[in-house]
Amino acid sequence: MRVMAIDYGDVRTGVAVSDASCTLVGEAWVVQETILSTLTKNILLAATTHGVDIIVVGYPKNMNGSVGPRAEKSERLATLLRNQGSMDVVLWDERMTTMSANRILSETGKRGKKRKDTIDAVAASLILESYLRFLSSSAQNEES
Repeated sequence: MRVMAIDYGDVRTGVAVSDASCTLVGEAWVVQETILSTLTKNILLAATTHGVDIIVVGYPKNMNGSVGPRAEKSERLATLLRNQGSMDVVLWDERMTTMSANRILSETGKRGKKRKDTIDAVAASLILESYLRFLSSSAQNEES
């Protein structure tokens, strides 16, 4: 089984895919697309190519838990992915993910264009890592 995580953005969208054992981020990249229908097709094609079973769409709720405009955009993307694809689609709370990605890139010395080109892939990787921890924890609880 593989899991794909999406950090949806207006211009750039981060994508990360797990390894087959769902323990590590196997690959991450950025898709530059502003048209939602085209982005949806590109994500579904990549998911099929990588043998993905679950797509996790980052759900950027406000810090107080309310749903704002960014989260509503993620809901629209998730609905399109569900309606057009055959994979399970999950909305996953991703508050603070982009801030964490910025911190990681600052600590590694990425600046300017390099940072802009990678931040969404790093954010998608963080979303994926969070979801994989959840899966691992759920599996351990079932075994107990």
